[in-house]
Amino acid sequence: MKNKSTYTAKDIEVLKGLEPVRKRPGMYIGSTDEYGLHHLVNEILDNSIDEILSKNAKNVYLTLSKDNIITIKDDGRGIPVDNHPDYKNKSALEVVLTTLHAGGKFSEKIYKTSGGLHGVGLSVVNALSIDLEVKVFKKGYAYSQKYKKGIVKSKLKKTKCNSKLKGTHISFKPDPEIFGEIDFEPTKIYELLKTKAYLVKGSNIHWNCEQKLIKNNSIPKKESFYFINGIKDYLNQITKKRKKLFEKYYYDEIILDSTNRIEIAISFNEDENNEFISFCNSIETRQGGTHETALKTSVMKSLKLFAKHNNIKKINSISQNDIFEYSDILISLYINNPTFEGQTKQKLSMQSLQKVLEKKITESFSIWLSTNKKLSIRFIDKLIERSLLRSNLTNIKDLERKSASERYLLPSKLVDCSSKKFENTELFIVEGDSAGGSAKQARNRNNQAILPLRGKILNVFNVSIAKIANNQEIQNLIQSLGCGIGKNFDLNKLRYEKIILMTDADVDGSHIATLLITFFYKFLPKLIDSGRLYIAIPPLYKIIKDNKTYYGYNEKDKNNIIKKYFKQNDKYIITRFKGLGEMPSEQLKVTTMEPENRNLLKIIMDKKKNELKKTEKLVFSLMGRNPELRLKFIKEKANFVKTLDI
Repeated sequence: MKNKSTYTAKDIEVLKGLEPVRKRPGMYIGSTDEYGLHHLVNEILDNSIDEILSKNAKNVYLTLSKDNIITIKDDGRGIPVDNHPDYKNKSALEVVLTTLHAGGKFSEKIYKTSGGLHGVGLSVVNALSIDLEVKVFKKGYAYSQKYKKGIVKSKLKKTKCNSKLKGTHISFKPDPEIFGEIDFEPTKIYELLKTKAYLVKGSNIHWNCEQKLIKNNSIPKKESFYFINGIKDYLNQITKKRKKLFEKYYYDEIILDSTNRIEIAISFNEDENNEFISFCNSIETRQGGTHETALKTSVMKSLKLFAKHNNIKKINSISQNDIFEYSDILISLYINNPTFEGQTKQKLSMQSLQKVLEKKITESFSIWLSTNKKLSIRFIDKLIERSLLRSNLTNIKDLERKSASERYLLPSKLVDCSSKKFENTELFIVEGDSAGGSAKQARNRNNQAILPLRGKILNVFNVSIAKIANNQEIQNLIQSLGCGIGKNFDLNKLRYEKIILMTDADVDGSHIATLLITFFYKFLPKLIDSGRLYIAIPPLYKIIKDNKTYYGYNEKDKNNIIKKYFKQNDKYIITRFKGLGEMPSEQLKVTTMEPENRNLLKIIMDKKKNELKKTEKLVFSLMGRNPELRLKFIKEKANFVKTLDI
């Protein structure tokens, strides 16, 4: 017969004091891994930051010592040390350190806005520390007390001190029984302090660390942080290496009422790079929440209102991704009694606040758009272009190398190579069917493919993506490459190892090459970065004497050949090639397509910031709406292949 287990009143376990914290630490700090360990620092640090926010302190000091001891000091009011009315034999200091949900942040009398709201931060750190010492400096006296695993280990000691000293000092060492191996990461704590200094502009936050704890001298041993411009300075630090759509950024500090406010800073990027970092009462809300949702909704609404008032069409095609995947955003909200999901405060949840924020942010961002009208129109044009890039070009399949039975999916004009391998394959892009026919005969069928384009392709620099998507020559080019363009670009799907532009060695050929490079520069820049794009250099002259043939690639080259190989009275024949289509296939093969003999020029892009700006300016001036400037440049640089470096 089985014994039945009993379940009576004596089986009900009542956890006293801080026992619940030690029993289930994850409920209070999220986890007991590296994240939870560093969260302890956050809890104590936020108490000191709250003193600065309430205008009662100016400095916070954090020291990381050997044996992983954290010391945090501030020059605020100091935790009260007089006896608590509900605990006549305990000081308020001891109550705060040993009782859950005890603190000065439940009403607005002491702290208007605060990160610590549940009254568990300091007591939780105390419960999870093998040693903790607190010192409070008030009115010429120092009060100190020691704790172990949340339990009082000494009476409150009172001694005289310098009357100018004030504030709270807390030193603690996490309990290895809870966290296992204790190993604070100095870089994480250093960055945390720096972020807090950005958020609380004008505050002084000081860092000090044992030198031997810092790996590879990655951060300084000592540093003081002070940022007079707050999150503006933070945004500048985040975006200093970004390729921005324009330098001007959106910033506003919006007052919600007498005590609540929100700061927002947004920088708009050319490339798909972004950071979206939000805070509430100086605590990072990693999972976002109400304030992030309100911002996204408001920005979209403002843009659509601006577009409507300025008669800009196609604005409804844009999505939040077109904006926020290309933007660096900082939000810092200060609010009374915020509601978070969980003690770790990673997500703000306040539906009643959302409408208030949306109204205020929409008003603010709309004013910014109207004040910067030219930039705003340029911004919206870019957003529409991104949206059309998504919608119109997703219909163009990212083709991989197909088997013989599937080749019908590729453009009919593409003369593909037979190799099914990627290595050593080459796609020659040539102008016209005549040149295409000659190149087809001259190629190595195994690894060289030919794509003839009809005439001069579209100048893509200033046209809409919809027009590009409807252009047959560009569609043929995109399908032949197989790697997609813009946001859909995937280098791993590129069908050929080398892409070679093979145009005539004259002004028209240079113009076509320029148009093609513009296309790659604007829509496939990573293909250029990966070193896949080349220009073939065909000869311009053929010089024959007896049975010997020489090829000159420009006027100077021709004259040097004559000077080097011929005497004054020698008879020779000079032929000037009018185009690749007139060059016999055997000569095209020997001079321009055979790897052993040909000259290829790799197109490269200098990634230095100042060089990128020069390149952007050059492309804008040449490929913009000034054809006279473009023609002048091409005539002067018709043989630009010798030095081309974009």
